Amino acid sequence: MTAVTQTAGRAARRDFGLLWAGQSLSLFGDQFMTLALPLLAVTVLGATPAQAALLPFAMFLPFLPLGLPAGAIVDRLPRRTVMLVCDGVQVVSFGAIWVTAVTGVLSFPLLFALVLVSGCAVVFFQVAYTSYLPGLFPDPGELHTGNTRLALSESSAKAVGPMAAGPLIGLLGVAGALLANTLSFAASLVTLVAIRHREAPPAVTVRERGWVRRDVAAGLKFALGHPVLEPVIACGTVYVLFLSMVETSLVLYCRNVLGLSPQWIGIVVGAAAAGYPIGNLASAFLIRRLGSPRALMLAATVSVLGIVAMPALGAAHGSLGAAGLVIGSIVHCVGEGAFSPISLTLRQTQTPPELLGRVSAVQRFQLWGAVALGALLASVATALAGLETTVWIGALGTILCLPALLRRGIRTAVLTRAAR
Repeated sequence: MTAVTQTAGRAARRDFGLLWAGQSLSLFGDQFMTLALPLLAVTVLGATPAQAALLPFAMFLPFLPLGLPAGAIVDRLPRRTVMLVCDGVQVVSFGAIWVTAVTGVLSFPLLFALVLVSGCAVVFFQVAYTSYLPGLFPDPGELHTGNTRLALSESSAKAVGPMAAGPLIGLLGVAGALLANTLSFAASLVTLVAIRHREAPPAVTVRERGWVRRDVAAGLKFALGHPVLEPVIACGTVYVLFLSMVETSLVLYCRNVLGLSPQWIGIVVGAAAAGYPIGNLASAFLIRRLGSPRALMLAATVSVLGIVAMPALGAAHGSLGAAGLVIGSIVHCVGEGAFSPISLTLRQTQTPPELLGRVSAVQRFQLWGAVALGALLASVATALAGLETTVWIGALGTILCLPALLRRGIRTAVLTRAAR
């Protein structure tokens, strides 16, 4: 290894460390919102549980109109710059929610609008974020390690964030959680500024009339025509659609059905996420032993079994129901924790660099758009049938993701390996 290569490797690891640290803080702050937003809507603004379910819908709704164009736009811009602008928008959006909540002028329509603005920033950030890492780590092994570490941060945030948010909300109210999330985005912004790595400038192309439509079409054609990536994206879309019904309803399900306090809700939601790090750390081992297609099939199956177990075990109500939710969700999170980095690395290694933003946008458009639709379905189902029925519909619906995955290139790879 030459001195130049060693220097470049150290620089890449330094920049990744900054990206990792900033995202870890931001993801931790995001988990405060998991508890704070629905509780803010219900306890401070007087919203109904069905209205509170519309807040995740507002967060992810922008993925439907903006998800695909965002990929075409990001592929023509410096991805770090896009992330900087998006983090700045997040600081302003959540800062405004905090200020208006503290001063008593916040209303539900204003909260919905500010969450919608935040969602627009999330669209562009996520597309740029998942397309930026391959520029730091061209080697597939290092790339998967980076993806695993970022997934581990997300997992840890899901485990620790709600448990920290519960006592904080109990002590300082929802305003404390809102301020914490605002500061976490500010910290992420600082770490992005400190990153030294600069991507090669995108190829200069003439932006003729209709260039966004043509670029979007190229990304769609590649992603939906790929024999391996398309089943993975389809599986994720179905899975997230129904999982969102469960997750959107979970906080208020714990509060209204199980009768838990904010502190205990935080413990339930956070402890349930303890399975994510196990799945993250197991992902590389599963790839080596099974190959990516079979590893994805196993991870999806484990996740679905855990989700279906959640309402079944939670039917006991009270402390027994809370314990059942934790057990089912830990199993679900082990599967999802393995599936996420495996599918991300597969997408990054199977996609040409010039299409990374657009293919990532296709995936985000379908998955995060499904989150918006799932939240909307949860709102309607809650209004018509109640929280318990909504959780059951979402849990059973996730089973449909398994036949969506076992198709085309994934099916061929699974059957071929099984026959050996």
